[in-house]
Amino acid sequence: MSHEIRLAFEHPAARASATAPDGPLDRISVRDHTVEVEIGAFQAERGTTQRICFNVVVEVRPMTGTLDDDVDRILSYDKVTEAITAELAEERLNLLETLAERIAERILWEPQAVRTFVRIEKLDRGPGALGVEIVRSVDDLATKPASPHHDTAPHPHVVFLTNAAVRSPNLPRWLDQLEARAEPVILCVGRPDVDSPKTGHRMTQRRVDLLAMEQNAWVLAGRDDRCVVVATRTELDWAMKNGQISVWAPSKIVLDAVDGPTVGPDKPVDLAAWFAGHIEASDLLLIGEAPPSSCDVPVLIQDIARSGL
Repeated sequence: MSHEIRLAFEHPAARASATAPDGPLDRISVRDHTVEVEIGAFQAERGTTQRICFNVVVEVRPMTGTLDDDVDRILSYDKVTEAITAELAEERLNLLETLAERIAERILWEPQAVRTFVRIEKLDRGPGALGVEIVRSVDDLATKPASPHHDTAPHPHVVFLTNAAVRSPNLPRWLDQLEARAEPVILCVGRPDVDSPKTGHRMTQRRVDLLAMEQNAWVLAGRDDRCVVVATRTELDWAMKNGQISVWAPSKIVLDAVDGPTVGPDKPVDLAAWFAGHIEASDLLLIGEAPPSSCDVPVLIQDIARSGL
């Protein structure tokens, strides 16, 4: 028992050695890789960064033939640190468990990888290190789809609707046209015409105004049953793959984004432009609106008369 307890707190390299499967496997490791990042489910962890320490061990298939000192023939340490960096940049997360799972999966899609130990610890949340450790193998990928890190994600058609367009009796007919497109469709709206409550504080006002946009999204969803309000990237990904017309509820994606927008809900077209770039949309369509100050995807502008609204 004492041996099992001691081993439970050993470095992942020792745990990998003690639980090695049949046959020899080489190992690479990254120890005490520490970064500052915003993560955590508690309110005190929002809006601030904390130190997170990563210890990762990857068991790899033994080399066959001559190595020839060729870095392209091995699983580089960079692949491990890049997996960490990529997942930290993907979105703000609440749970270390989620982060560990995603890092392990990204590593295991590398052709040399067989099994990986991922330990992540928060260094600033108490007098000691608080963390999680997971073990995953390539067998765990058997039930998962092809690597999500390849560019297989759809590139949606993002459309910004004014309040006049939302209220128009011709909206269902125009949605028919959008539904016929090959790309998935995501609709964006601004705040309703009524004023939002005033909080007198910049950060809380931003939350109130984002919620006002979400209320308007629900108003749009009430106009046509094909419109479904979505708030998370997971919901968006599912909707895009299943032909659903989505209405973006912006709060979660805006607040969780690592590189969030520099504009707020008072500039809804610019916010829609940021969102279109953030999800790598095919284009952004504006009906009767001036173009945004900047946009990373093509912007299409259509007047009200041509739109049929």
